[in-house]
Amino acid sequence: MEALLSFPSPPSQTLTLNRSTATSPLLSFSPKPTRIPHRPTRLPSIRSAISRTKKEETVESVKKNLENCYLLAGISYKGFTVKQFQDLRRALPENTHLIVAKNTLVFKAIEGTQWEALKPCMTGMNAWLFVHSEEIPAAIKPYRDFQKERKLDDNDFTGAVFEGKFYGPGEFKKLETLPTRAEIYAKLLGSLQSPALGLVGTLQAPARELVMVLKAYVNKLEQEGGK
Repeated sequence: MEALLSFPSPPSQTLTLNRSTATSPLLSFSPKPTRIPHRPTRLPSIRSAISRTKKEETVESVKKNLENCYLLAGISYKGFTVKQFQDLRRALPENTHLIVAKNTLVFKAIEGTQWEALKPCMTGMNAWLFVHSEEIPAAIKPYRDFQKERKLDDNDFTGAVFEGKFYGPGEFKKLETLPTRAEIYAKLLGSLQSPALGLVGTLQAPARELVMVLKAYVNKLEQEGGK
């Protein structure tokens, strides 16, 4: 008879099997659960908050400059350099201020006021000229000189509002040739035919009221002279 050889069996090893192991010839182990990283709740962008604050400050700045303002004009500034803006600001008189602001922000500030008549020039890129003086020609002239010296023909006035009326680019000559206060006085005194007592009474009126009276009288003389 053929002898049978036998060997001692190795010590048994304990394996943790899942249910599929019992039927599968391959051993399988349950994978560890995947951890989902914690995602913090997103907060509003700091940049967005700063931008909103800056817009609100711009609107308030425009509103503040509208106080005691006699004329508000738009200037096309496309192509201006930073140095040109600096030079222009230095050339303007103290009672005239230049602000660079988006049309939407400026319109938000003037909406519902007499300055809303400026809406037709709310296109393109505008810088805004605030004139806090009744001497309109003297306030406009520095920009005209600046424009000519630097040959900025394309950077013209886009429109203006004066005494509640809108003036387009083609009507700026009317604003640039308005008589000064001294010219009104001279013309009035040269043609006034009322008694001296009446003149003294008129001159005692407040300055703003006096100017309006003189303008009305000059207009009347011009109408009578044109007949």
